[in-house]
Amino acid sequence: MGKKFARTPENFTCVVCGQEIKGTGYTDHCPSCLWSRHVDINPGDRKSSCQGLMEPLGVTQKKGDWRIYYKCQSCGYKHFNKTADDDNTELIIQLSSRPIKMKT
Repeated sequence: MGKKFARTPENFTCVVCGQEIKGTGYTDHCPSCLWSRHVDINPGDRKSSCQGLMEPLGVTQKKGDWRIYYKCQSCGYKHFNKTADDDNTELIIQLSSRPIKMKT
């Protein structure tokens, strides 16, 4: 069975920078510092027991969308996630100096 997205609107406080985030159901990282938490097994399901911090390591483009590449500092899990309109543009530009190549 394929991955299914579970939209889960949740507000949260970023554990890295302290920013209060109003969740939209698509929000999975802090728009201020771009850090995330390893909370999902499948997007939106909140079923991961890890709960580790996900460090933004770089960015790439796919089909015209910018994607942030994350690595969990606790378990090593890696994944990409789309940027959001309210993300910190300066940090995305900094991450673009560390481009990540996606496997095709």
